[in-house]
Amino acid sequence: MKTFDYLLDIRDQKGAGFLLLLDPDKLVGENLGTVVKHAQDSGVDAFLVGSSLMTRDIFERSLAEIKKYSKVPVIIFPGSLFQISAQADAILFLSALTSRNTDLIVGNHVHAAPLLKQHDLEPISTAYLLIESGKLTTAHFMSDSLPIPREKAEIACAYSLAADMFGFQLVYLEAGSGALAHVPKEMVFAVSRTVRMPVIVGGGIKDPEAANELARAGASFIVTGNFFEKNGNSGKLKAFADAVHFKQPVPTVV
Repeated sequence: MKTFDYLLDIRDQKGAGFLLLLDPDKLVGENLGTVVKHAQDSGVDAFLVGSSLMTRDIFERSLAEIKKYSKVPVIIFPGSLFQISAQADAILFLSALTSRNTDLIVGNHVHAAPLLKQHDLEPISTAYLLIESGKLTTAHFMSDSLPIPREKAEIACAYSLAADMFGFQLVYLEAGSGALAHVPKEMVFAVSRTVRMPVIVGGGIKDPEAANELARAGASFIVTGNFFEKNGNSGKLKAFADAVHFKQPVPTVV
């Protein structure tokens, strides 16, 4: 089964999928096997692996270690052309549509495409939209994006509709790692009802209640990462997973 089909199945079964972003740069010294096993036991549906800015040459090694212990898909969330590997199950083929840098919209993709084909790495075409979050985040800075104002859902809808017409598989509404405020539920609601493709929401989601609210507003997948890199928060993974998986299973009639 393709990774994208797996993700759709998870969404249909659970209401929404819970994706954990692992940044190798921030996990130096961590026992990745323990991190991965705990996340899976807590209900994480897939791992995203990547970083906006890699400052150490550890991407391949970290990815191999995560893949070694993971029983769920490992998907590259690339911050640059250097984050491509045959060890992953798939890669988000991100086009930063809100960027002013054409390389991040299509240029880098031309260079990456032959490598993805050579590695037989499943690309999941993703329209990446940066949303205003109360502060300048690394994602905003590195993508050279002018974020969509958080109260302007109609702009996010127009971008998403264009992406849908282009044939993208996903639209990613991103507030950025460490954002002060997550993507507004009103924007998620509007976008999810404007386009046919699944909506991913990430950045600034700091409690299960917010995760549940966004999932019920129409997000097909919720991404967290930075919050769980802080000491003491890893124990809250299950609460987040339960909140995202809002669709209760139908009881079996005996």
